[in-house]
Amino acid sequence: MQLTTLSINNDSVVNCPRMIYNLSMTNGSNLRFHKPARATLKDVANLAGVSEISVSRVMRDAPNISASLREKVMTAANALSYTPNRLAGALKSQTSNQVAVVLPSMSNIVFSSVLDGIESVLSKHGLHAVLGVSEYDSQRELEVVRELLAWSPMGIILTGLHQDPAVAGMIGQLDIPVVQIMDIDGSPIGSAVGISQNEAASAAADYLYAKGYRNIGYVGAWREKPDRSRARRLTFEKRLAALGSPLIGSYISDDRSSASVGSSATAKLIEMHPELDCIFYANDDLALGGLFYAMRSGIDVPTELGVMGFNGIDIGKATPLLLSGVETPRYEMGQEAARLLLSSKFEGPQVKDLSFKIIDGETT
Repeated sequence: MQLTTLSINNDSVVNCPRMIYNLSMTNGSNLRFHKPARATLKDVANLAGVSEISVSRVMRDAPNISASLREKVMTAANALSYTPNRLAGALKSQTSNQVAVVLPSMSNIVFSSVLDGIESVLSKHGLHAVLGVSEYDSQRELEVVRELLAWSPMGIILTGLHQDPAVAGMIGQLDIPVVQIMDIDGSPIGSAVGISQNEAASAAADYLYAKGYRNIGYVGAWREKPDRSRARRLTFEKRLAALGSPLIGSYISDDRSSASVGSSATAKLIEMHPELDCIFYANDDLALGGLFYAMRSGIDVPTELGVMGFNGIDIGKATPLLLSGVETPRYEMGQEAARLLLSSKFEGPQVKDLSFKIIDGETT
């Protein structure tokens, strides 16, 4: 694929792929953009300066490929937003009855609820979800998306709003609908459905302040790789500061989220800041671990330590003390994501705010 420089009204647009955008002028003034052409294996080979066979071997992850060749091919592939077409010539429509779904983790019950919601709608239309897991890693997500798109799904559902730019390029070349879930604070590629993480964080801060807590801490996990978790914490801190009660301290574990991680993180945060009277957790797994640690250590909840989670999973409603937190509509989010995907051809991209609610439980 040749790269050219276009000049429009004396303004230069550099490195536009050949024939990806067809430009036409109406009455000498209106510029119209058409759907980008799907990059081919030959385009990647030309840009990388290698043979098409070499590109094919890299894309198939064949053995005995040098690191330099792999890097050269993948750099070219990402620059061109290239995806293999494993259904080339097999389907007249060139799309399948599959919907690609990329989630960050399946160890967190939050995402299994979302997937259940997606499937409940797709199954009624003869469609099937094909799952990819990114492990909160942008490079892994890029490769997962590339592989899923190789099977020409009729649409794709992504988690969050912050993907590698090449992801949007690959989806654009296939011209399929895309829905991003969980977060609506930002600019989606297509449609988005979820909650405002910023509003939820501010509401949590207001709630804890109204409860009388003034020495509040925060616990997170996954090295805080989820952008929405980091944004939520920062907004939570900002709101507490505005209320005149700055965050006392935080502990972000390198490990994936779990109750055991929440327990150990709580112990470490209390050791660093014994004056803490409440902890806000990135999710309910961590919060339940914090609650169990407090119960095991003889710390009275909520008098000596308030515990507040995020997501409102079912187990938090069955513990000896009803877990306080922010409840999010995960199953409904999955359902709405599937509906938006199916209706996007007729209604265009949309952003749906499903809102949240505060659980005024027994741990605060």
